[in-house]
Amino acid sequence: MPALRSLRPVVAAVLMVLALAACRDDRPPPPDPATVRARIVRLLPVAIPDRAGWATDIYAAFAALEIEPSKENICAVLAVTEQESTFNPDPPVPGLGRIAVAEIEKRAARVGVPSLVVRGALKLDSPDGRTWEQRLASARTERELSEMFEELVDSVPLGRRLLGDSNPVRTGGPMQVSIAFAEAHARDRPYPYVPDGSIRREVFTRRGGMYFGIAHLLGYPASYERMLYRFADFNAGWYASRNAAFQRALSIASGIPLDLDGDLIVHGSDAVGATEAAARAISTQIDMSHGAIRRALERADSQRFERTDLYERVYAMAERIGGRALERAHVPHIRLQSPKISRRLTTEWFATRVDARYRRCIARAAPLWG
Repeated sequence: MPALRSLRPVVAAVLMVLALAACRDDRPPPPDPATVRARIVRLLPVAIPDRAGWATDIYAAFAALEIEPSKENICAVLAVTEQESTFNPDPPVPGLGRIAVAEIEKRAARVGVPSLVVRGALKLDSPDGRTWEQRLASARTERELSEMFEELVDSVPLGRRLLGDSNPVRTGGPMQVSIAFAEAHARDRPYPYVPDGSIRREVFTRRGGMYFGIAHLLGYPASYERMLYRFADFNAGWYASRNAAFQRALSIASGIPLDLDGDLIVHGSDAVGATEAAARAISTQIDMSHGAIRRALERADSQRFERTDLYERVYAMAERIGGRALERAHVPHIRLQSPKISRRLTTEWFATRVDARYRRCIARAAPLWG
C-alpha cells in the first residue's frame, strides 16, 4: 500500500498530461489560407475593385507579421482602412499642392533654410518644362506629391542638403500609416517584399500600406480589453491609451491636474514634464527616488512599463484614495493637428468612429466564423 500511495502523484501527473493532450486534439485546426482570404473578401465593401487582391495582401501581411487572422483582428484592420481611405491606396487630398508648399517652407525654416531660398528653388524649371512650384500645385495625391518632392531634392542645386528632410508627406497608403514608422519597422524586421525603390514608396502601394498599417495597429503586445484602445493608439502612438489611464491615476494620487494625452516624458531631453513632476511630488509616498521615477517613465513606449514599481504603486495609491478599482486604459485627449485637417477633430473622435465600423464588421463576421 505505501508503494501505491507513492505512485499516486505520478499517476495524477500522467492523467493531467493526457487530459491536456486530449483538449489540444479537440481544438479545431486553424483555417487554411484560402478560407481566411474568402472570409476577408466577404467582409470587404462590395463596391471596391479587386476584392480578391485586397484579401491576398491583407492575409499576406498577417502571415508575414505572425499575427492571428481572427475575426477581431481582421475587422480592426478593415475598420481603420475604411475610415482612413475607404480602401483607396492613394486617396486624393483637396488643396494638396497649396498645403505642400506651405509645409515645405515651414519644415525648411525649422532647419534654418530661409523662405527666400525655398521659393527660389521652387521657381526653377523641372524636367517637364513647368516650374517645381507649378508641378507641386498640380499634385492630387500624397504619392504624387512625395515622389515629386523626392525628384525635386535630387534635381535642384544642394536640394538634398537643403530640403532632404522637408518632404511634406508624412503618412500614406490605405491605412495612412506613418512613413517614419514604416522605415523604422523595416530596419528592425525584414520587409517581406522586394521594395519598389524605397520603403517610402512601398507605403503608397496596397501591399506595403496594408503590411505597415497592420504592423502599427496590431504588431505590439497590449493588455487592452477593447479594440477601441488600439484604434486610439493607432492615431496617438503605441500605448497612448494605457499611458493616458496612468496619467489619470497619477492625477488622483497626486492631486495635480494632468492632460490625459498619453505623453509621459519629454523624450530626447532632461527636461521634467508635467507627468514626471506629478510623480516626483509623491515620490516619498510611493518610496521612489526621482531617478527611479525617470527610469520607469522611460519605459512608457513598451509593455514593460506595466511591470515597474511606479506603475503599480501609483495605481495602488490612487485606488486607495478613490476607493475603487481604476481602468487601465483611457482614450487620450488629443486634438488632431495636420495641414490636411480643416475641422476640429480629436483622437477620441477617430477611435470612436473606427470602433463603430469595427462593431458592424464583427456582426457581419460572426456567421463566417461559426
